[in-house]
Amino acid sequence: MLLHIKEATHDPSERPAAHPALGRSPARRCLLLPPDHLADQSARIRKAIPPLIKQELVQEKQTTDQTKVWREEGEDRFALIITDVGREKIGVSLPTEDQPSTESGALATSPAPEPKTSKIAQVLNLLRRETGASLDELVATTGWLPHTTRAALTGLRKKGHAIDRRTVGGVSRYVLVAGAAQ
Repeated sequence: MLLHIKEATHDPSERPAAHPALGRSPARRCLLLPPDHLADQSARIRKAIPPLIKQELVQEKQTTDQTKVWREEGEDRFALIITDVGREKIGVSLPTEDQPSTESGALATSPAPEPKTSKIAQVLNLLRRETGASLDELVATTGWLPHTTRAALTGLRKKGHAIDRRTVGGVSRYVLVAGAAQ
C-alpha cells in the first residue's frame, strides 16, 4: 500500500524527518508518506493520490503546517486526510465512545467483511433455479456485456457444467442441468 495511517503527534521530533505527515483529520489521523525504502518513489505516490481524491477516499484540506503539505497552489498549501469512506475501504474505523482505542492509540479495526460472492457463483445460482435465467437477467446481475456473459457460459461448459438452452415465450433461458459437474 502506498500510504500508511498513523496517529498524529504533537511532538515534531516523533515524526520522521524524511516523511512528514501529509494531513490530519479532526480525529488526529494522518496520511504519511511510505517508509525510507520507498522514498525514491515519490513521483509514483503523487500520481496515485488524485484517483484517491476522485474516489473520495482522501480529501484535501488547507493547512498552514508546512510539515503536512502534499501540494501547493500559489499561496495555498494543502494536506490530505483519509475520509470515512477511505477508512471503510481498508477496513479501519475510528474508535467510538463505546469502543475504546487500543493501548497503542492505533485505529480500531472493523470486523472482517462478509466474503463477496463471485460473479460466476451468482451466474451459477441463477442457472440452478427451476426456470433458469435469461441473458438479460444474467447481464443485469453481473454487469457484464452480453458477449461477455455468453463467454462465461461457454467457460462453465468447458469446466464440465451442463447448461441447457431453452426458448420460453420467445426468450432464450439457460438452465443448469442437475447431476452435472457442480
